[in-house]
Amino acid sequence: MMRTTATLLATAAMLTACGGGGGSPAAQIGAGPPLPGQNQYLLPPMHIAKPAPWNGALPSVPAGLKVTAFADGFANARSVFTLPNGDVLVVEPKGPPTVVFRPKDILASWIKGFGHSKTKGGDRITLLRDADGDGRPELRTVFLDHLHSPFGVALVGGDLYVADTDAILRFPYQTGTTRITAPGAVLTELPAGAIDHHWTKSLVASPDGSKLYVGIGSNSNITENGIDAEQERARIWEVDRATGAHRPYATGLRNPNGLQFEPQTGKLWAVVNERDELGPDLVPDYLTSVTPGAFYGWPWSYWGRHVDPRVRPKRPDMVDRAISPDYSLSSHVAPLGMVFDTGASLPAPYRGGAFVGEHGSWDRGNLNGYKVVWVPFTGGRPSGPAKDVLTGFLDGQGHARGRPVGLALDRTGALLVADDLANVVWRVTAAAS
Repeated sequence: MMRTTATLLATAAMLTACGGGGGSPAAQIGAGPPLPGQNQYLLPPMHIAKPAPWNGALPSVPAGLKVTAFADGFANARSVFTLPNGDVLVVEPKGPPTVVFRPKDILASWIKGFGHSKTKGGDRITLLRDADGDGRPELRTVFLDHLHSPFGVALVGGDLYVADTDAILRFPYQTGTTRITAPGAVLTELPAGAIDHHWTKSLVASPDGSKLYVGIGSNSNITENGIDAEQERARIWEVDRATGAHRPYATGLRNPNGLQFEPQTGKLWAVVNERDELGPDLVPDYLTSVTPGAFYGWPWSYWGRHVDPRVRPKRPDMVDRAISPDYSLSSHVAPLGMVFDTGASLPAPYRGGAFVGEHGSWDRGNLNGYKVVWVPFTGGRPSGPAKDVLTGFLDGQGHARGRPVGLALDRTGALLVADDLANVVWRVTAAAS
């Protein structure tokens, strides 16, 4: 057994070192990206950006912007949420254990582990209060704890909702509260279980507050855990806030995150992590409006009706139903956070567009993502190429100093970015502020 394991690890190292690099990500940004031919691997090419310290450095921003560290020292800072009074909530999940069934899953998990933070998650939410507006919080408290892999947060009136990996919980909230000790009431249970592959559950309330929308990722890359493990997954639920009843709002979305309502049109948008192991330039992750009742392809097809031959049983009827998403972010950037710029403090060129947090690739030779980008919108639709806003997470040696995840705007309109590798919340403002 030890000899077999050593052989597999040696094979993994060889495949990691010689894997395909991938083409220019810029070619795949926007509507209608080029899609190369498929490659199927015993083990996909893997390039892990090993962690490195910032050593006093900061991420980079374009001219006209400034970045500072808003707060640090978190236990896995994955998402951020701003309360109406300006308090900032930082969600610090632990994440459930990984369940694997195939030798290559063991190898992939082992290799990807080199790129993760060694800090254990806190399964809590920390509150930060910057009352004087100087960009550094004077108050820091544990707002909620004893949670179960939390991620999404939404507030409607006096009801605060937290999406744990297995349920949406409702807590009583009063403006200015710095700690909630009341037990959460379960609004509705969410798919989890012994296998909980994509465990993060993004959450947003409808503009009128009557509904909640929750993103539920697939339980595998491409049904390798069996189609039965995918029940109620790879979709966005619409949840009635009064009763907890839910319905599938849209399906075929492999791992939807960053749920937000576009302010001009009122439509729901999401960023989606697409499938792996078809090549360094397949399949592009994307940003899309979410059409009620629509099917986006997973697992049977991608980017509309491009068939994935790995899936059994074949379902040509489902492929015929699949629609294409709106906007490609390029392949394997791993978008996990999004927020629309609805404030007035950032420079005019960023008004109305969408900021996207790209956690970064692991299965292409040339690293992709590891940054925050801005996608311009006109008339409620993407209207040009994405522009880099926060970079420098990769150092000159290809090591990762940070990995951006969730995004929010603070009460001044500054952009907040959760970094779950450095465990920092970065704050981006206009240079003159």
